[in-house]
Amino acid sequence: MTPDLPPLREELSLMPGPPLVGGQPSWTLHDPVRNLFFQIDWSGFEILSRWALGQPAAIVDEVNAQTALQIGPEDVQDLALFLQQNQLLRPAVGAAPLLADMRGKQRKSWGEWLLHNYLFLRLPLVRPDRWLSRWSPRLNFFYSKLFFRLTLAAALLGLLGVYRQWEQFAGTLVDHFTWQGLAAYGATLIAIKTLHELGHGFTAKRHGCRVPSMGVALLVLWPVAYTDTNEVWKLSERRQRLEIAGAGIATELIIAAWATLAWVVLPDGLPRAIAFLLSTTTWISTLLINASPFMRFDGYFLLSDYLQIPNLHSRSFALARWDLRERLFAVNEPVPEHLPQRLHKGMVLFAWAVWIYRLTVFLGVAALVYHFFIKAAGIFLFMIEIGWFVLMPLRQELLAWRQRWPQIRQRRRYRRSAIAAIVLMLIFALPWPTRITTSGMLQPVRQLELYAPSHAQIGALPATNGSTVAAEAPLLVMKSPDLIRRNQQNEARQEQLSWQSNSASFDVEARKNWQLLNEQLASTEAEQATVDADMKRYQPVAPYAGKLEDLDPDLRPGQWLSQGESLGRLIGDGPWQVVTYVDEDDIHRLAPGDRAVFIADGLAGPNLHLELLNIDKNASPTLSEGPLASMFGGHVAVREKKGILYPERAIYRVVLSVRSDGPITQHSWRGRVTFAARWEAPGLRFLKTAVAVFWREAGF
Repeated sequence: MTPDLPPLREELSLMPGPPLVGGQPSWTLHDPVRNLFFQIDWSGFEILSRWALGQPAAIVDEVNAQTALQIGPEDVQDLALFLQQNQLLRPAVGAAPLLADMRGKQRKSWGEWLLHNYLFLRLPLVRPDRWLSRWSPRLNFFYSKLFFRLTLAAALLGLLGVYRQWEQFAGTLVDHFTWQGLAAYGATLIAIKTLHELGHGFTAKRHGCRVPSMGVALLVLWPVAYTDTNEVWKLSERRQRLEIAGAGIATELIIAAWATLAWVVLPDGLPRAIAFLLSTTTWISTLLINASPFMRFDGYFLLSDYLQIPNLHSRSFALARWDLRERLFAVNEPVPEHLPQRLHKGMVLFAWAVWIYRLTVFLGVAALVYHFFIKAAGIFLFMIEIGWFVLMPLRQELLAWRQRWPQIRQRRRYRRSAIAAIVLMLIFALPWPTRITTSGMLQPVRQLELYAPSHAQIGALPATNGSTVAAEAPLLVMKSPDLIRRNQQNEARQEQLSWQSNSASFDVEARKNWQLLNEQLASTEAEQATVDADMKRYQPVAPYAGKLEDLDPDLRPGQWLSQGESLGRLIGDGPWQVVTYVDEDDIHRLAPGDRAVFIADGLAGPNLHLELLNIDKNASPTLSEGPLASMFGGHVAVREKKGILYPERAIYRVVLSVRSDGPITQHSWRGRVTFAARWEAPGLRFLKTAVAVFWREAGF
């Protein structure tokens, strides 16, 4: 004979719940001791209603006879197991050892306790239920249609005003990126999140729910405010649940709307600065954090209640894991739950979106934990993050595959999946032809830049722009009054010292200073050599035959020049070359003799075939070719300091010779350089980067 069913605990209560997705009614089972709620479907309700019969067979017969349901004894046993696992049954006489054993299994070790509290810890700070009950009736205006319309009008006017003053608004946002600004944002965020939680609390009280606690939850040591609104499960109307779940977001949007309007109408000063902080903080935190359904924030509960699917994440994950196994192995396992086809596909896609989002977030949090802690502790916490959030779910899925291995190995789809996996591994491990693309400068090999020296004045212009200049021919004639005066003074001094030195042999007193006079004369001769060298800078000549380009047409004799001013350039006859810079991660795949292609920007210049001529042995400390900098449209990320461009990463200067003749109509072009680099496996590149990062960070 089937044993009697254990009785239910007497303090449990069963309340009507919202209808489920397919229109099936539901009920909510409340455990007041632990303040836990369990959703029961139609068959579960009918079984619980007849639980006092004590026998599964009697319950099955009565449910099948009195309702449209058709259940079996296994349904009763499944519900009994569910009730037992959740401690909803009355303990039997002599069940103390069994309960103690269950308690012992639930008790965590100190390591598990520490890990759980590091990953998630709730700190209740206040018990606001009585305070909320006293103030809730006084806030009815904020729930009225009139206030909603006024807020909507304020939002529209505020956004319109920001649009008209966007430059000022954006400039104010940039001005707050300081330590003081970030501190103000932090204080504002605390105030807004407090109002956010009060929005949940007041709305819950309006619908008759108790709010036992409010406080702070630490998610991987990151503080997040929370409000205990578990009693929303007592509500049978979905609209009421949605109002409570969305009350926090609505509160922030209300603050954002009125703060934006206040920033538009207020004059400059402290009130306008506060309005700006409230506006920007609420818009950003609401849209990027609270409205996201990928974490268990307000957006998740809104989506869950809207779809009428409690435990949306776990149920989506179960469907996605089942879908993955069926696609890979076709095990033909029963689906975890039967849903409409569109909803089923949507939940599977939603699960993958959550996994990808969480992987990105957890990797970012792990990196922050690593950088903000002592290195040893950072490495340990980083490993916990990766192990708990990434490796553990992967391990659990692999264990599930191992349990199903006897069924998997008999399926034909398993072989196809294995072949696909091997192909992907080969794609990852085998070398592939690769291309390296950079920006480069096409220019003549022989090119002389002309710059104005200090205190220079145009004396004569022997050559015009675009004219051909012979070797050793003068390019410009400049003069400097300071240099002329210096030359005259030095020549006069030299002549005087020479006369004194020659006449010293006729004077006994002068003969005593003859050695000193010779030393002074040698000094003036050395000074004259320096003056002559400086004079050549003011009268440059062509070191080779070529064409004078970029000569300023406004230059006239007698015109003064600024020091360092570009005056023109001499383009020599002969070969052309392309100069570019390659990142340190790619330079090992290049060697002299490699082929490349140059395509001018805008397709307005020449397209040339190149051959790699030379690679610098050391990284370039500065960038000489300014047009290749990212700020000017090039590919090299740089930072500028006192007019000098410093690369952000190690780059190597590469020179290529032109192999093909083409119509080169000007002396320089910027364009894209594409190298036919050595073959490399994608996995090798990833492995090298990982090893480099590990080796760099391994030093303490």
